[in-house]
Amino acid sequence: MNQLHAEGKANGAYIYLIALVAAAGGFLFGYDLSIVSGALPFLEKYFELNAAAKGMAVSSAIFGSILGPLVGMWMSDALGRRRTLGIAAFCFMVSAIGSALPHSIFAFNFWRAVGGIGVGLAAMTSPMYIAEISPPHLRGRLVTVNQLAIVIGINLAVIASYALSFGGHWRWMFASEVIPILFLMIGLCFVPRSPRWLAAKGKAEEAMKVLTKINGSTQAEKELRDIQDELKEESGTFSELLAPGIRKALLIGIVIMIFSQINGVNMMLIYGPTILVEAGIGSASQAIFFTIFLNLVILFSTIVAFWLVHRYGRRQIMMGGVAVMAIGHVLMAATFFMNGSPFINLVAMFIAAGAFTLSLAPLSWVIISEIFPNQIRAKAVSIVCCILYASSFLCAQFFPMITNGFQTRFGHPGGAYLIFAGICASCVVFTWRMVPETKDLTLENISRFWLQQGNWSSSE
Repeated sequence: MNQLHAEGKANGAYIYLIALVAAAGGFLFGYDLSIVSGALPFLEKYFELNAAAKGMAVSSAIFGSILGPLVGMWMSDALGRRRTLGIAAFCFMVSAIGSALPHSIFAFNFWRAVGGIGVGLAAMTSPMYIAEISPPHLRGRLVTVNQLAIVIGINLAVIASYALSFGGHWRWMFASEVIPILFLMIGLCFVPRSPRWLAAKGKAEEAMKVLTKINGSTQAEKELRDIQDELKEESGTFSELLAPGIRKALLIGIVIMIFSQINGVNMMLIYGPTILVEAGIGSASQAIFFTIFLNLVILFSTIVAFWLVHRYGRRQIMMGGVAVMAIGHVLMAATFFMNGSPFINLVAMFIAAGAFTLSLAPLSWVIISEIFPNQIRAKAVSIVCCILYASSFLCAQFFPMITNGFQTRFGHPGGAYLIFAGICASCVVFTWRMVPETKDLTLENISRFWLQQGNWSSSE
């Protein structure tokens, strides 16, 4: 581990440039899933949506996201990470145009689902690609670039929604996505293919060129040997996912990603304006305005996460951050139960969302991008992402109905946030008991451990 830091020959500027382009997929992920938040009050009125239809308008893109990893499982292995991101960009483009033009909620949901396929492809491929080009000591930060891009996408989606909310221009909210899509399409023409994918495909010479440009020739030779040696220990088949060590890694990835979606904070962000309107904060435009501040908190927290990920272990950050998320949910529930000021709801959202973006939001992607062996990484990540979006779909679909149920029975939705607090507490326990520490280890060292042992104590 010390040798990794002592060599210090990584071409930082080049690596960050690659990560920036790849993270444009993350930006579109955040922008695409968040733009509907600002449009929702106008969609509800335009299409006369009930609670179930409102949930479907939000979750249609998430439903498409479930299909993305299933396609990406084959695509990222057969075509490569870079080309898969290009196909994701095409799905985003078609969806942006289609979602801006519909005259029925069915057509709207269809085009949102197409964009969701792009979301699913980008979500699984961007962090995986970034992890595969990153030196070990920079991997946490560079994968967090993807999370930063997601957060920036969320922020700009909220700002665009607010600017276009005057006059109810919800169609332009979706059309505005075309600009960042063009950036991703053009940027992909200038980044290399993943060196680990190239090595797995027998293209050692091209892999060596990429690794040399990233790390210098001496480190590149050593890294390529390690990659090739580790690849010999893998079969790359689906049956390998059931081997004892890999099975445990897959379980950890699946459970962490389910927690990342059902913890309640994502629902705060997606339904933020609606929650604040229900809490009595004012009109739809005023609610969207206040969520700009919420997203600035998220942006600041994500920037702080760069420092945290580099300085502290994955497990420490996860457990501390998720515990604070639980506190935010309890405060949210207490505000509803005690009929407090809607601005206290906003503070509770700040606490929960800030803690989420300091911990579970970036680290869930860091962990799944690095925890699996090279040959089966795409298969494992696609399975994890498929289950992730299935969880997200169910949560987004049923959140309005759950809160409406509490609203009908108790006069407020506070009980839903107590449920989310309990989920967060369960995530802290799971992380403490099951999640290993992978900070500063090479991908090959992590892979070899699971392949050879499969019984990593969480205290290591």
